[in-house]
Amino acid sequence: MIDPTQLALYAAAAALLAVTPGPGLFYVAARSLAGGRAEGVASSLGTGLGGALHVLAGALGLSALVLASAELFTALKLLGALYLVWLGLRTLRAARREAATALAGGPPAAPLGARRAFREGVLVEALNPKTAAFFLAFVPQFVDPAAGGVALQFALLGLLSVLLNTLADLAIACLAGRVRQGAAARPALIRRLREASGAAMVALGLGLALARRPAG
Repeated sequence: MIDPTQLALYAAAAALLAVTPGPGLFYVAARSLAGGRAEGVASSLGTGLGGALHVLAGALGLSALVLASAELFTALKLLGALYLVWLGLRTLRAARREAATALAGGPPAAPLGARRAFREGVLVEALNPKTAAFFLAFVPQFVDPAAGGVALQFALLGLLSVLLNTLADLAIACLAGRVRQGAAARPALIRRLREASGAAMVALGLGLALARRPAG
């Protein structure tokens, strides 16, 4: 159904895009630094599910409806932006609060938990209309209408991209979890890394709020 050469080109392009920093990747990094590899893996699976929802919506034509409506696009992007900013500010506050508690000899904060990290990962990705716009702009370039099953081709290519994104997120989760373990005796370093992740999420949220609806 899908030409092997086109599939190889698509996979190469999708792999390159998968390692490009975005909201999901920064959320995974923040959760891994805060709660360890388990929370990072859970958040990676969450962002993967959120991406898969965009693929399904794109294959069914729902994403096109959202992008065609200025009101729906604006509502979704503002929800996503507010959520990212809130997560970023929460990450910044938690990093500073826990660092102060550690200096004072207080008990460590309770972990967020894998289930909540998973749910938040889903929302981080699902509330980002730029993900929907990406799939609708990128995937159809590799779909062959003459081969038939356009919606199925779209879904398969989109899910391949989601898989590559999730693998990149899982790699970040493992790497950040290892950094957290190795820097356990250096809480200031962990705090700075978490603050950087939180600041990045705030910046991405503000950028999303200013995003314009794709023309056409």
